[in-house]
Amino acid sequence: MIRLDVRELAVERGGRAVLAGIGFQLAAGEALALTGANGAGKSTLLRAVAGLVPLTGGRIDWQGSSEPIGESLHYFGHLDALKPTLAVADNLVLWSKVAGAPGLPVIEALERVGLDHLDDMPAAYLSAGQRRRVAFARLLVVRRPLWLLDEPTAALDASAEATFGDLLADHVASGGLALVATHRPLPIPAATLRLGAS
Repeated sequence: MIRLDVRELAVERGGRAVLAGIGFQLAAGEALALTGANGAGKSTLLRAVAGLVPLTGGRIDWQGSSEPIGESLHYFGHLDALKPTLAVADNLVLWSKVAGAPGLPVIEALERVGLDHLDDMPAAYLSAGQRRRVAFARLLVVRRPLWLLDEPTAALDASAEATFGDLLADHVASGGLALVATHRPLPIPAATLRLGAS
């Protein structure tokens, strides 16, 4: 079984400890919500698991997969990583070329997020909420078991939040893992790790 095991993780930035002694386990079919005040280290923890910031202590073990963790995860950050001059569908086609198991066809992924009618629109013309929904579609066109999601419901209306909840529920039900930094309750059952708590 695929498993993420984080032990005694520590990260410093600018000589200041941002995270220290963080540990948790996440197995296939599970979600973990990261909560805490702004500046508590939620984004830093996601970036550390993604390999985007160096650790000053501890370890991250990715077990039960033939692929290394970097090729097994989707990192969904604050920036939507869309090329503004490319059409919505072309952005997803580009992303689908990334190494990984093929997921849904582009138009089907856009249908899942309610944007198939905008497939040929340049990404530059999308609203903030539409850009987030295209980012959700990116999670679907390449199958990767570990989703690292940083405030995924920012800029979403109630309908788009419900769509996100369905996508997350489907991912976890199919054996995926999700680590989600959020200020809001997740729409699925999940354990909670509060950062910055004394």
